[in-house]
Amino acid sequence: MNRRRFLRQSALAVGSLTTSSLARRPVWAQGTAPAVVTSDKARPTIPYGVQSGDVLSDRAIVWSRTDRPARLLVEWATSDTLRDATRIVGPAALAESDFTARVDLTGLPAGQRIFYRVLFEDLASPKVLSAPVTGRFRTPAQARGTVTFAFSGDEAGQGWGINTAWGGMKMYEVMRRTNPDFFIHSGDQIYADGPIKAEVALDDGSVWRNVTTQAKAKVAESLEEFRGNFAYNLLDDNKRRFCAEVPMLVQWDDHETRNNWYPGQTLGDERYGVRSASLLAAFASAPCSTTTRSASTRSIRSASTGRSPTVRRSRSSCSTSGAIAGRTRRTVKRCSTTLPRSSAPRSCAGSSRRCSARGPPGR
Repeated sequence: MNRRRFLRQSALAVGSLTTSSLARRPVWAQGTAPAVVTSDKARPTIPYGVQSGDVLSDRAIVWSRTDRPARLLVEWATSDTLRDATRIVGPAALAESDFTARVDLTGLPAGQRIFYRVLFEDLASPKVLSAPVTGRFRTPAQARGTVTFAFSGDEAGQGWGINTAWGGMKMYEVMRRTNPDFFIHSGDQIYADGPIKAEVALDDGSVWRNVTTQAKAKVAESLEEFRGNFAYNLLDDNKRRFCAEVPMLVQWDDHETRNNWYPGQTLGDERYGVRSASLLAAFASAPCSTTTRSASTRSIRSASTGRSPTVRRSRSSCSTSGAIAGRTRRTVKRCSTTLPRSSAPRSCAGSSRRCSARGPPGR
């Protein structure tokens, strides 16, 4: 065999193997490459991962953020291969929304695990797509059944931020492994009034080292600084992984704005140049406006879980909600329940619920 014939036959053989290999790969692995070959630096990024919320039996919100003007694309299916996935072309993520966007997935099957993939299409170069980021959630069943959820609150507060040497927000990983149907954040998603220093001296002589950002260097007084407080918590790998797999239900407390604030209050805190608590509260709520199905400002909303309990919550589901962070201590419990539709979960003391502690005791 001469050299030319050998090369030609070798090329044919390699081409056949490549085609066969692609045919065996799942659809999601074949269909996510950008339409043009480009460097990763030129592609939109998804630095804060993906999140889901407002999950009902037939619909759910999926949220994400990119780094430039880009269009949100969401593909979903009931298989982790995302074979025959349904693609939803979402809105453009622009600077006005801090490059965040969300879609309302409708027509979902009840009682099913939903797998989804998020991409962003660069508006300046529509053939350029971000690398995909995947997530999942379960829609509530119509029939009576067991619901498992986790709950906690108070995140990155009182100077305890993300310590990568300590493992970051490890409680998120503990909760994720319990595979809850949803997570209830009981408030204080951020401590807008609590700056985070690079180092905190501990009683034993060691030093707690925080990840720091410009937004967490002072109290939050502008929309950009409030957005930065929410974004800070999503720098943690554990939290991003948790948010991609567990839908959120969020309550609103005081530190999202300032400790014990009230409408119309004039602050006497010398750290603040902005003294109107109402103005600060408006800035604080703005990052949540693109994550829910409605722009309603009512304080009480509900999320039905089929014929299981209806979970009532205050405020809207926020794009950057979460759980325990740093050294903040709360009792986290994993609860299962089969209470009737009219009941609402209160505590884990009821005999009809099975609960086990997850995490250190509260203080």
